[in-house]
Amino acid sequence: MKIAKKSYALLMAGLLGLSAMNVTMAEEPKKPECIAPAQPGGGFDLTCRVAVNGFQKTQLLSNPMRTIYMPGGIGAVAYNNIVAQRPADGNAIVAFSGGSLLNLAQGKFGRYNVNDVKWLAAIGSDYGVAIVRDDSPYQDLPALMNAFKEDPTKIVLGAGGSVGSQDWMKAALTAKAAGVDYKKMRFVAFEGGGEAVTALRGGHIQAYMGDAAEARTMLDGGTPIKILAVFSKERLAGKMGEIPTAAEQGYDINWPIIRGFYVGPKVSDESYNWWVGAFDKLMQTPEFKELQEQQGLFEFNKTGAELDAYVKERVAAYTELAESFGLIKK
Repeated sequence: MKIAKKSYALLMAGLLGLSAMNVTMAEEPKKPECIAPAQPGGGFDLTCRVAVNGFQKTQLLSNPMRTIYMPGGIGAVAYNNIVAQRPADGNAIVAFSGGSLLNLAQGKFGRYNVNDVKWLAAIGSDYGVAIVRDDSPYQDLPALMNAFKEDPTKIVLGAGGSVGSQDWMKAALTAKAAGVDYKKMRFVAFEGGGEAVTALRGGHIQAYMGDAAEARTMLDGGTPIKILAVFSKERLAGKMGEIPTAAEQGYDINWPIIRGFYVGPKVSDESYNWWVGAFDKLMQTPEFKELQEQQGLFEFNKTGAELDAYVKERVAAYTELAESFGLIKK
């Protein structure tokens, strides 16, 4: 009788183990994909690259992850697609940045707001930068700012975002620091950083207000650009350490950027928690830290509830900033 009970207990334990294994396998996405809400190139593409390469190198995903490009509205098309068309799709994670949060703060994602998705993971921080061609007559920030102040119409600023986007904000803050009315600055919006840099290289704009991480990638790839300043309180670590801050050059411009992912609002708790756990594990690996360094990202690792609270705090702060520039009527 004791043997029978023991055999029964072992059988039940085995069945429970198999059941748990099946649940775990069911939670893991079978066709994982990272949606980059822009054309190839630029910050969203970079963000997806960290996830795709990170999960591949660590084998935390059983199936390979692919990148899907979904440009439009600087993130609005992807946001609306996930919320309205694929709200329960546990396979898809969508890249976002501080610019996405700024757009949400201004109501630029249509009828959806910051509460309409599940904020998943932040994989690092970045900072704004002022970029020119390597043969530009403006070889430091004061030279660009003096020309800008002398005649705002001769300096065309470009960025991967429309009026009110984070790149526009960086341009507006640059104008303000130069003593120029931001309403008088010439600004050209592009669909992503890749298009903006192409315009810069073609001489259609004089400066590109981009991000440090994507600029670092461009430099490593041999793109003929020069970074005039980093919009951070202190110099960045690593290879970007030689780039002076705007503050060092006499201009108080600071623009930190978060990069991360969200999922649809109806993704099951099981799937969501699987992703949270996967990112928590990924962030502890040397492969992830190496990818952060390669992409010029600085440590800013948050997942789940901690990230959700941070995102909502930032959206509230961006709302106040947008109001100060007259982008939102009180």
